[in-house]
Amino acid sequence: MRILLAEDDELLGSGIVDTLSRAGHAVEWLRDGALALAALATGEFEGVILDLGLPGMDGLEVLRRARAGGNKTPVLVLSARDAPGQRVAGLDAGADDYLVKPFDVDELFARLRALQRRLRGAATNVLEHGGLRLDPAAGSVLHEGRPVPLQRREFMLLQKLLASAGQVLTRAQLEESLYGWDGSVESNALDVHIHNLRKKLYPGIIRTVRGVGYVADPPA
Repeated sequence: MRILLAEDDELLGSGIVDTLSRAGHAVEWLRDGALALAALATGEFEGVILDLGLPGMDGLEVLRRARAGGNKTPVLVLSARDAPGQRVAGLDAGADDYLVKPFDVDELFARLRALQRRLRGAATNVLEHGGLRLDPAAGSVLHEGRPVPLQRREFMLLQKLLASAGQVLTRAQLEESLYGWDGSVESNALDVHIHNLRKKLYPGIIRTVRGVGYVADPPA
């Protein structure tokens, strides 16, 4: 899951980035409200963690402007403002969920999984594709009931493809989902991950669409 984190607290922000990255998410961290709004307008994210007390532009204003501009990215507000009226204001401004600081990391993960389900219109986060079963909460992949050990980015790539089964994803979309704004990625890194997935699972799991990208075709 590619997440935009808008949080100006250095200690909290670095902790969230580290925790989410180790859990297999690609996180882009910005510390300014105006920059966060610009990133939402130009980038493709699957979720936003938004602090309300941001410099440059208040988080509520970021949210209002993003929604007014037609942005539908799921947003989890993360704030120390815990009065009922403040939570109501956040939800009414367009937030999908509201988590009060301090918070439990497991609860943060659970709420992000709920945003993923909402994004996909699904009742569960588990992705099933023929004999494949990918469970984001457990970080596990089974093929015909057999555990398949995957590296972190292999897992992220497979999850992205299965969540969009039948949809051709461009190389740029996949690379951005895996690496975000990291400009140091080797040009063949995506091809290596695709090759490893095909080898660990089965060759036909991912189809190459020449000149465009890759797709996980729906199972027959």
